Amino acid sequence: MTVETPLIGHSAAEVVDEHLSGVRVGVVTFPGTLDDRDALRAVRIAGGTGVPLWHGDHDLKDVDAVIIPGGFSYGDYLRAGAISRFAPLMEQITAAASGGSLPVLGICNGFQVLTEAHLLPGSMIKNNHLHFLCKDQRLTVENTTTAWTSSYEQGTEIVVPLKNQDGQFVADERTLDELEGEGRVVFRYAGGNPNGSRRDIAGITNEHGNVVGLMPHPEHAVEAGFGPDSSAFGEVDVRGGVDGLGIFTSVLQKLVNK
Repeated sequence: MTVETPLIGHSAAEVVDEHLSGVRVGVVTFPGTLDDRDALRAVRIAGGTGVPLWHGDHDLKDVDAVIIPGGFSYGDYLRAGAISRFAPLMEQITAAASGGSLPVLGICNGFQVLTEAHLLPGSMIKNNHLHFLCKDQRLTVENTTTAWTSSYEQGTEIVVPLKNQDGQFVADERTLDELEGEGRVVFRYAGGNPNGSRRDIAGITNEHGNVVGLMPHPEHAVEAGFGPDSSAFGEVDVRGGVDGLGIFTSVLQKLVNK
């Protein structure tokens, strides 16, 4: 079978909804960030306007939401996300997100930064097998009431890429019980736990539902021709999985309709 793959740099996806373009989503870049361009592209494909943000600035540029993308901020020196939490822009993000008003998504290293900044509980440590892992991963969407998951139905499975070395989510039993009891587990690994995360947790939210962190990478599953080879919603062409797009359309729709 011959599959026509789009040229690199050319979007194979259509904008979901033009009226969402007024929503400005900031994407933070730290030294060592790798997936900021991918996150900006995901926002654009979902229909929003991506706004680059530099970690050393003090201005959020009037964005409506923020994504802290994946990578290895400061080379994961000391521990992943430990230095980035002190960036000037993180002070602005923490202040705006703590009260529940600013939607914030932390992906992979961004999830690690959110735990270090105490916007989310728990911590991320080395994978239990002590190896870097890169694979397409099935997730179950456990909570659809957050700013970032309303486009899904509860219990829906999605397939998005997973790539990490410090991807094992840990917390004490009391914190884990609180997350479970309050419905704050947003994503759970399906089909096997890839890194030893407690209770198969792949993503969580704060008590307001505006801050979400997840270890896998939905921004790499938004564009046909550049996504996973599979989808939880049915058969797709090679690299045709776009299960992660709903995370970005969720926040755009929420901000437009608030």
